Amino acid sequence: MQNNLTLFSFKGKYRILHLTWFAFFMSFLVWLSLGPMMPFIQEALSLTDQQAKVLLILNVAMTIPARIIVGMLVDKLGPRIMFSSILILGGLISIAFSWMQTYEQLALLRFLSGFIGAGFVVGIRIISEWFPAKQTGIAQGIYGGWGNFGSAGAAIILPFIAVGFGGDDGWRIAITIVSLLTIVYGIVYYFKVSNTPKGSTYFKPKKSGAMEVSSLGGLLLYIVMNIPLYLALALLTWKLSGVQMKLISLQTSWAIYITLAAMFIAQLTKIWQVNSKIIKNPMPKQQRYKFKQVAILDWAYLVTFGTELAVVSVLAMFYVDWFELPKITAALLAGVYPFINLIARPGGGWISDKIGRKLTLIITFFGVTISFLALGNVDKETWSITWVVGLTILGGIFSQAGSGAVFAMVPLIQRRLTGQIAGNVGAFGNVGAVIFLTVNTLVEYDEFFMMIGIVAAVVLALIVLFLEEPKGHMTEILDDGSVEVIKLN
Repeated sequence: MQNNLTLFSFKGKYRILHLTWFAFFMSFLVWLSLGPMMPFIQEALSLTDQQAKVLLILNVAMTIPARIIVGMLVDKLGPRIMFSSILILGGLISIAFSWMQTYEQLALLRFLSGFIGAGFVVGIRIISEWFPAKQTGIAQGIYGGWGNFGSAGAAIILPFIAVGFGGDDGWRIAITIVSLLTIVYGIVYYFKVSNTPKGSTYFKPKKSGAMEVSSLGGLLLYIVMNIPLYLALALLTWKLSGVQMKLISLQTSWAIYITLAAMFIAQLTKIWQVNSKIIKNPMPKQQRYKFKQVAILDWAYLVTFGTELAVVSVLAMFYVDWFELPKITAALLAGVYPFINLIARPGGGWISDKIGRKLTLIITFFGVTISFLALGNVDKETWSITWVVGLTILGGIFSQAGSGAVFAMVPLIQRRLTGQIAGNVGAFGNVGAVIFLTVNTLVEYDEFFMMIGIVAAVVLALIVLFLEEPKGHMTEILDDGSVEVIKLN
């Protein structure tokens, strides 16, 4: 297999790469359309600032459980049918959202729309099947970076469609158009891709419902790392409850808390069922992996992608509220932030392939920390908008390159679990978004940026102290019992 990438080819693995990053692009075009459309929606429906901010949180909340579930399903069913289903179903839900009339209807449909954000996990698995480990960083970076450009596409395209149609329904028509295109592409994707190259084996986990671990310590850490996923959903419930938004009653919020607790207990039961035999009868050494690697990547992606989602969601409103920019200007400036994904995320993956995954993460997290601590000192009375935009771009470069570095490492932990690991890591990205966006509803924008910088500094310490560079090889058992060795470097 050749070492150099020929990105402008549309044959073999490059065809799969291009078809898949565009599927990701379409999913993000629909999912993250809410940010640039929010000033239009807020004006058309006379929403309060708190109502608008809560919609932004709801937009990323469903993606937390969706990415976990999709990660399991893609390992079991394969990427082709999963990505097509997500695009079609997500497009239909988005169309329904765009024609809702009451705030309660908008809130419910926007929560459900977050499902389409889970499409990202599917692409991680199919790209890892088609590209070797020595190219996985740049290939995953291109997939993630060019696909993430869907959020920039939303910021650039949708405001002009909305203004072109005009009136209070302009935003509805804009979202409907891109949602219909997404449904069409979901059908195209199903007929144009295959899960693996011809003759290759699609490895599946031995059990489903929870991730396999290799040790008792890994099991305990896996249990602990499930807690933030449920806490993020509980945090969202608190925000929507009678105490805060009064969107749901206090009784309903307690019912949700009890349901989340029951789900957590059920998840613990499933984790034990999947892993009890492995703990009692350890698997061969060459097939084990360290779950702490997954845990650190979880926290890393909480910062990198959580930051990206949160910032791209609030940036247009930030420019309007603090610097009184026109809505179109604010949306276009906000679109610059995800635009750099075209280069930054593939760049993070490419650098990871060249100098190592851990070193790349250290560099990018140092940049995220410094950039957002600086933004935490923004003064709307004295700071130039040029400086603020420049700092957000710098922070975006480091955070998006960091996302590329995270997923340059994800496929190198355990091939048969790639979907589940990607789902788990991806879900933490949305946990970060929920946390950061909730903070945004409680504090001023400068304090919001400051919190991101502080959390990034803490995770940087975890990376430096505990993350291990993938080396050597991993092994997988074929259906006939033979062993396949997969080189990691």
